[in-house]
Amino acid sequence: MSVITSGRAAVEAAPGLAPAGVPGPGEAVRHTLAIARRNLRKVLASPGQILDATLMPLIFALIFVYGFGGAISGSASEYRQYLMPGIMALSITIASRTSGISINSDFGNGVMDRFRSLPMAGSAVLAGRIVADTVRMLVSLLVILAFAFLIGFRVHTGVVETLGAIGLILAYGVALCWMHAYIGLAARAPETVQSVGMLAMVPFQFGSSIFADPGTMPEWLRVLVANNPMTLVVDGARNLLIGGPVAHQILGALAWSVGLTALFAGLSVWQYRRRA
Repeated sequence: MSVITSGRAAVEAAPGLAPAGVPGPGEAVRHTLAIARRNLRKVLASPGQILDATLMPLIFALIFVYGFGGAISGSASEYRQYLMPGIMALSITIASRTSGISINSDFGNGVMDRFRSLPMAGSAVLAGRIVADTVRMLVSLLVILAFAFLIGFRVHTGVVETLGAIGLILAYGVALCWMHAYIGLAARAPETVQSVGMLAMVPFQFGSSIFADPGTMPEWLRVLVANNPMTLVVDGARNLLIGGPVAHQILGALAWSVGLTALFAGLSVWQYRRRA
C-alpha cells in the first residue's frame, strides 16, 4: 500500500496535472518528469541499483586488465587503454536490465493499477521509467570513467570528444532500456525478465570488440562481430576517447540505436496498452 501511495504522491506532485480529459503534450511531459522523479527517489532509497550497474563492470576491468591484459595485449597499461571504453559500454548493458525488472515489478505490486486510475498521460509511465534509467546510466558511466582515470586510463582527445563518447554510449543504452522494457511487459515474473534480459545481452557483450581486437578472431566470427551494434558503439567511443577514425562507427552506432529505440518503444507501448 505504501508503494502505491508513493506512486500517487509522485504523480500528484506534478504541476499542471489535468483533472480530466486527454493530457496535452506539455502535461504529458510534466507527468513523465513526475514519474521519473518517483523512480529516481526509489534509486536514492536503494543505492544498490547504482552499485549493480557499476560494481560488476569494475570487477571485470580489474580482472581483465591485471589478470589477462599482458596475455591479450602484451602489457596491462596498453590493454587498459583498449579495455576501459568497452567497460563503459558494458555497464549500460547491465544497467538497462533494471527498466524491464522495475516495470514488471510495478505490475506485480499493483502500482500500475493505481497509475491507470489517475488522470495522467499513459505514455508517462514508460517514458518516465526510461528517463530515470538514463540518469542512472549516466551516473554509472561517470563513476566508471573516474575509476578508469584512477587506474591509469588517459583520454588522448578532448572534452568535446569525451562528451561525444558518453552520449554515444547513452544513446545505445536508451535503446537497450526500451528493449528490456518490452521484455518486462511481456514476461510475468521479475525472475524471467532477469534471465531473458541477461541471455539476450550475452552475444552482444562477448561477440564484440569489448575485450579483444576482432582482427585476432576467425574470419567467420569477424563478420558477426563487425556487424554487432555493441562493436560499433565500443569502437566509436574508444576512438573518440583515445583517437582514431570515428565517422563509420558513430553513424553505424546511431543507426542501430535509433532503429532499436523505434522498434522496441513501439512494441513496449503496444504491450503496455494490451496488458493494461
